[in-house]
Amino acid sequence: MTRFFFSKYTEEPEPKEFIDYLDSLKNYEKLGVPKDAGTDSDDGLDLGRMRRLMDRLGNPQSKFKSVHVAGTKGKGSTAAYLSNILRAEGYSVGCYTSPHMMSIRERISLGQSGNPVSTKTLNKLFHMIKPKLDEAIQIENGSLTHFEVLTATAFTLMAEEKVDIAVIEAGLGGARDATNILCSSELAASVITTIGEEHLAALGGSLESIAVAKSGIIKYGRPVVLGGPFLSHVDCILRDKASVMCSPVVSASDAGIRTSIKGLIILDGRPCQLSDIMIQVERDFPLFIELSDVKLRMLGRHQLHNASSAACVALCLRDQGCRISDRSIRAGLENTFLLGRSQFLSSKEVEVLGLPGATILLDGAHTKDSAKALVDTVRMAFPDARVALVVAMASDKDHLAFAREFLSGLQLEAVFLTEADIAGGISRTTSASLLMDCWIQASEELGINTLHDGMEKNRELLEENKIILATEKSPEVAMRAANETLKRRSGNRSSVIVVTGSLHIVSLLLASLHR
Repeated sequence: MTRFFFSKYTEEPEPKEFIDYLDSLKNYEKLGVPKDAGTDSDDGLDLGRMRRLMDRLGNPQSKFKSVHVAGTKGKGSTAAYLSNILRAEGYSVGCYTSPHMMSIRERISLGQSGNPVSTKTLNKLFHMIKPKLDEAIQIENGSLTHFEVLTATAFTLMAEEKVDIAVIEAGLGGARDATNILCSSELAASVITTIGEEHLAALGGSLESIAVAKSGIIKYGRPVVLGGPFLSHVDCILRDKASVMCSPVVSASDAGIRTSIKGLIILDGRPCQLSDIMIQVERDFPLFIELSDVKLRMLGRHQLHNASSAACVALCLRDQGCRISDRSIRAGLENTFLLGRSQFLSSKEVEVLGLPGATILLDGAHTKDSAKALVDTVRMAFPDARVALVVAMASDKDHLAFAREFLSGLQLEAVFLTEADIAGGISRTTSASLLMDCWIQASEELGINTLHDGMEKNRELLEENKIILATEKSPEVAMRAANETLKRRSGNRSSVIVVTGSLHIVSLLLASLHR
């Protein structure tokens, strides 16, 4: 079998017994998060339940320092950048993120390799703590969740591995998230990347309530790095919480932080962006680094901002006495890559999909802001290209705002709307027909002419100067239709197929490569 770029995620068997155990618990990734569950209120998730579980396991999170990362977008990328910076310096690093793309093992990495935790290590730990998990589930009347048990397992693995430092990504919000059992003595720094309108119902219904929820990870006396840029009133909420907690603030959007993209180059057969990062901050405590021609493998201005945020965190850790060189910061940034984030498929991968010669970009964007970031990335990488989209989305997203960003920002030839299971289930999947209604409405609002009378008629009218909107029964079929459309419409002009709308459709396509 051809070894693809993502082979390290798939070459081991899955820890089936552990997965079956988790699947017996309530999983909000499949079911959707209840209203106000992420708020610091009577309706919020019971963090006491998580604390009692950690007490039963010996509070493994107290055995090492952690960096806690929250935010609407960018927290996974920022966590990955920071983890790789620390590994480049030689630290043993624990990293916990969500969701996963190919294997649940991706959510936990240990040591210096950055690879997903091995099935053997995970199984061994699971059998060791299972009696305590069983007791906790019984005492809590079965209310412990999939995410809570997985989070507790991750912390325990890191303690067993004796990691030097951990990078922990919050799952939802911050204040009531299962990861927010870290106290100030266990925390090296907090990071809040962005605040956006996602999971509105679960986080109180407004940008302000979302900011309050995420500010819950700020702990007394520990520095907080703010990614941003934030709306002024949101920025005030975060800074006011930091002030109350006597936490020094570093803003990655500070005037003393300058970044630029100088262009794209091909590295190991894939595009990367040459970027400059200059950090010179004197407020609260001094931070300085100047990096030129950093080769970032994740594209877009948003990823450059995530990289500079991670560099700010590294400099904060250096200010606390951690040994972190400029060389390690550069190496960590340049070695970072995540599946499904501005990911271009290789020529071999495209051939396996049966689409030789096609240019295919995978990106799990699923909000208005991430759609805008993806549009900007496509325009930067392919300024003159004709674009076909393949889109599948979860039911709790703003489908209309998502559609508007693409329709107004790109030279679209066609949009193929399809469906993909969300977290292994269909309860949160949006039907292709409902997505179609949203794209038709968005195109009419923008005054954009489209064809949406069915695929057969569309194929007869491929030469019309209108955007094709069509539904397809599966992502694979949609990909073939997109490729056919671009071949017939674009001629000799460059073209790209963009697969987006959720990390789950991206995961499905990557899994088809593995098969």
